[in-house]
Amino acid sequence: MTNMIGADASVLKTDTKGRVHTPPARREQLLDEFERSGLSGTKFAELAGLKYQTFAAWAARRRQKRGPTSAPVKAVDPVRWFEAVISEAQSEVSRPTLAVKLCLPGGVWLEVGDPRQVSLAVTLVQALAKPPVPC
Repeated sequence: MTNMIGADASVLKTDTKGRVHTPPARREQLLDEFERSGLSGTKFAELAGLKYQTFAAWAARRRQKRGPTSAPVKAVDPVRWFEAVISEAQSEVSRPTLAVKLCLPGGVWLEVGDPRQVSLAVTLVQALAKPPVPC
């Protein structure tokens, strides 16, 4: 098994109960990303691999520190979250194949089961990301 570690990887410290200590800079980075994402706190914590209670405490401390009059951080380049689910789809000959299901904002989902459909799916997602053009 090969262990792939990025250049910015660091060893995370744990306390005697096995809880991971997240450095303050990383906490701020996660909170900034949350504010730009537009996701609920529950969903963001789930996607980031955090316990919701921990994440909620971080956010509450940040709000308390900033005070009631400060505005949240505005996104320079908004984060776009796409949830991809890989499932087995059945074809006409009952041969199991892999498919990718993209769950897009607004409840729209797109299932790609054939490699020839990938370029069409990419074009569609790119078109949906652009601002609407008036008629």
